[in-house]
Amino acid sequence: MVNRKLKRRLRHSVVLVALLALVATGVLIAVGYLQENQTLVRERCTAVVGPDSYELDPDQAANAALITGLSVQRGLPPRAASIALATAIQESKLRNIDYGDKDSVGLFQQRPSQDWGTPEQLLNPVYATNAFYDVLVQIEGYEDLAVTDAAQRVQRSAFPDAYADHEDEARAFASALTGHSPGSFNCTLRRPEAPGDPQAVISGLTTAFGDYPTTAGDRAVVVEASGTKGWAIAHWAVASAKELNITGVSFAGLQWSRAEAEWSVAETETGQVRITLAGPDDVGGDS
Repeated sequence: MVNRKLKRRLRHSVVLVALLALVATGVLIAVGYLQENQTLVRERCTAVVGPDSYELDPDQAANAALITGLSVQRGLPPRAASIALATAIQESKLRNIDYGDKDSVGLFQQRPSQDWGTPEQLLNPVYATNAFYDVLVQIEGYEDLAVTDAAQRVQRSAFPDAYADHEDEARAFASALTGHSPGSFNCTLRRPEAPGDPQAVISGLTTAFGDYPTTAGDRAVVVEASGTKGWAIAHWAVASAKELNITGVSFAGLQWSRAEAEWSVAETETGQVRITLAGPDDVGGDS
């Protein structure tokens, strides 16, 4: 009787161990699947400034970086970028749309009938952003105005108080993307869909910031920049990583990795922003 009970217990133990092994194997397979299946990665870009954190989709972040880069190129204060971003978030959700109320189009929903430009011009994000700043800088003391007041004086909106809803978010992204909050901007992205093109990176950089000394290789672009301008360029590169197939950005002792989706300590060259591009081996599918 004792031997029979012992045998039953042993059989139960063997079955239990086998079941636990199957469960463990299943967990490992599931983890591997989640790591490899890129369709399950929720792409997003985040600005963390102080205790606050705000998110944008990658296409929205790229537009935010362009709007902010143009303010840096023009030598405007971060407050100008905050006002512009709050306006574009309210008007178009930071997307360059070809429709809107009445004849409004573009990032800022500017109207050809109000002499902002032609529809083709207003659908050019660079033209539309500069048109916004051209009016903003003519407002005396705009830096000291509430965001909603400054935005309304430019836009002449039927809903003037709506811009205030986005003030905190706009300030966080402006602080990060103008380079005043180092290492505060991060994107979580899937694997690149194609190898990166150094000339496309240089073209985008020049559009946003103007001419900077650059050196291009097959897999990298090095930009000579320092201080807040260096951080503005570094964060612009992270915000543009999906569009331009960028896999890494390093500056001022920190490095952003697309694979890790974070900034970490790294050895860097003083006064240089290094932008690393995807190669053929970095390109991945959905499985």
